[in-house]
Amino acid sequence: MARPQMLKLPEVLEEINMSRAAFYRMRARGQAPQLVKLPNGHLRMRRTDLDEWLSGNAAAY
Repeated sequence: MARPQMLKLPEVLEEINMSRAAFYRMRARGQAPQLVKLPNGHLRMRRTDLDEWLSGNAAAY
């Protein structure tokens, strides 16, 4: 089974057309999709988490 695709935060922000500051505000309120922190400190998001979040928030976009 293939590993899920992991997206870099700038890729996610470009796809959802959102600034980093706005994303972190949503994240602080618990309204953003889950991020995965890698051992090197970088943040990634699973493609499946983003797609699921987008489908649940389609009216906002």
